[in-house]
This record gives sequence, C-alpha cells and structure tokens, in this order.
Amino acid sequence: MARYRTLRDLDWPLLLITLALCGLGILQIYSATHDTVWRDAWWKQLVYVSVGLMGMWLISRVDYHTLLGQVPVLYGITIVTLVAVFMVGVKVFGSRRWIPMPGGFRFQVSEFAKLVLVLLIARYMTELKGERVEARDLLRLGGLVGLPMLLVMKQPDLGTSLTYLPILAAGVFLAGIRWQYLAMAVVLVALVMPLGWRFALRDYQRERLLTFTDPGRDPRGSGYQVIQSQIAVGSGGVWGKGVTRGSQTQLRFLPVPHTDFIFSAFSEEHGFVGVVVALGLYFLLLMQIVQNAQMAPDRAGMYICMGVGALLMFHVLVNVGMVVGRMPVTGIPLPLMSAGGSNTLCTFLMLGLVNNVRLRRFVN
Repeated sequence: MARYRTLRDLDWPLLLITLALCGLGILQIYSATHDTVWRDAWWKQLVYVSVGLMGMWLISRVDYHTLLGQVPVLYGITIVTLVAVFMVGVKVFGSRRWIPMPGGFRFQVSEFAKLVLVLLIARYMTELKGERVEARDLLRLGGLVGLPMLLVMKQPDLGTSLTYLPILAAGVFLAGIRWQYLAMAVVLVALVMPLGWRFALRDYQRERLLTFTDPGRDPRGSGYQVIQSQIAVGSGGVWGKGVTRGSQTQLRFLPVPHTDFIFSAFSEEHGFVGVVVALGLYFLLLMQIVQNAQMAPDRAGMYICMGVGALLMFHVLVNVGMVVGRMPVTGIPLPLMSAGGSNTLCTFLMLGLVNNVRLRRFVN
C-alpha cells in the first residue's frame, strides 16, 4: 500500500489545475482589494491555500473506506456543531454562520458539512440492497440531507443549503431511480413552492428572486449588485482592462468584488480571453474528477468522486450565472477563486478525497 501513497502517485494534473485557479483568484483578490480595508485579503487567501494543500495531502493518506466507516460519528458532530452555531456563532451581515476561532479566524460549519454529506451519500448508495433507489431510500436520504439543510437555512444561508442538493442528486442518479419517483418529486416541489415562498423564505430572499426576473425594478437597492456586475462583465471586452484597471471594480461600483462577485471583477480586468481560460480550467478540473471516478476501485470511490464533481459544477454554474444575471443572487462563492478560508479549505479537502480514491485504484 505504501507505494500508492507517494507524491508521484498523486493526480498531478488535478493539482496543477487547482493551483492555477487559486493563482488567478489570488491575483484578482489583490487587484480588487489593494487599496481598500480588505487589502490583506490576498495574503490571507495565500495562507488558506497553503493550509488547504496540507489538508489535501493529509486526507489523501487516510483510506477513504476508514472515513466511510466513521460517517455516523462525523454526521453527528456536524449536526451538533450546526446547532452550536446558533449559540456561540458570530453574526455578520445579518447571518449567524461562523464559530469564532483563535487568531481572529472564523469557522463555517456549513461548508464542511458538504464533505460529510459526500461521504454519507457514498456510504448509503454503496450499501443499497436493491438495484435501484426505492421510495424508502429517498425518504431516508431526504431526511439525512434535509436536517442539515434546514439548520443552514435557519442561519440564514439559503445559498449554502442549496449546494447540498447536487450531492444527493448525483448519488441518486448514478444509483438508478424509477422515472415515476422523479415525476412525483417534480409534482411535490411544484406543490411545496408556494408554501416555501410564503413561509420559508425571508423578505430579502423573496426580493432577490423578484429582482432576478427584473433587476431594473430596484436599480439602487436589491438590483444594484446584478446591474453593476453585468456592466463589469460587459466592459471587459475581449482582452480586459488589465490588473487594477477595471473601472467598476476599482471605483467600488461593484460591491465586495473579492468574494461572491469575484468573477465579475475578473471578467472586467481580463476580458473574454481570461473568462475562456478560467472556465476552461474549471472544465478540465471537472473532467479530471470524472476520470478518477471512472478509475475508482469500487462503487464507494466512484460515488465520492462524482459527488465532489457535482458539487463543484453546481458552484461554478450558479456563481457564473449569477454574475451575468442568469441566476438569482444566492451568495454561493466561486470555488478556489473567491476569498474565504472555510470554502477554500473544504474544496481542497474534497479534492483530497478524489486523490484518495485515485491512490487506491490498483488496490484489490
């Protein structure tokens, strides 16, 4: 086993693509914050990436079957810490999502819940007794995924809670499901949506959805971010305006351009060519994850890789769609590029799981 755990056996294409995306992100964070109160965000992101690399290496050395065996414990710890957020968490921008840590850092439990759910779905799908997912399995999985979703929505953080769904959807799709169940799910969602609009969504969340359909209805309020983001993307042209030269970004028309709207700032300063390069890197990253899923030594490894791939693809599609006005503003960060410690570390840990599966592809 030891010879499958050396540096040379890592997925180097995946690692190099990951570092390239992180490099683009750090460059854009520096450009967007170099003369603001967040001017130290770029080197903090560099620290997060360094810690993420260590976490990626460490988690790749622990057999993923061992991690699957600890899923009940990990899930229980996740639920307890999500509840603890309401008691000891700090409130920022109206949401209580973070647990304060020594050194001024904050720990976002909802991000690391994604990692646990990837393992949970992989274990459950591997232990299925039938050839397909049955109704009772859907109910159990719905409860297991729904509980952390509800806790995260209560923070409130609708965007992060929605990222749990593609993990579940990927597992159910790969395991196989009757079309009747899909039809029932569509009907159920259609029936629940009016109730969710009335009772589950907060006022600002409803306003975001209304603004998505018509950003011009409140151009200086809820529609401001989307309008300025579209202006930034369009003003980049073919080659972009250059690092630290984007008018929308540097003149602060674009709010917090180093986090959720980093792709808007990147598009303005690097243009269409830069966008193609960045999206091309994400495509290659996802294809590399799919390749590792195809080479996985067992079904559990395949489910882990595809769960990670589905989650990252959802993040990219929603974030990029958001900045061009094709998705509602949900606060979902762009993986490996947006500033943020918890999301960056969680992404590296998930990619470490993919490497974990790869390192054991020749083990019987």
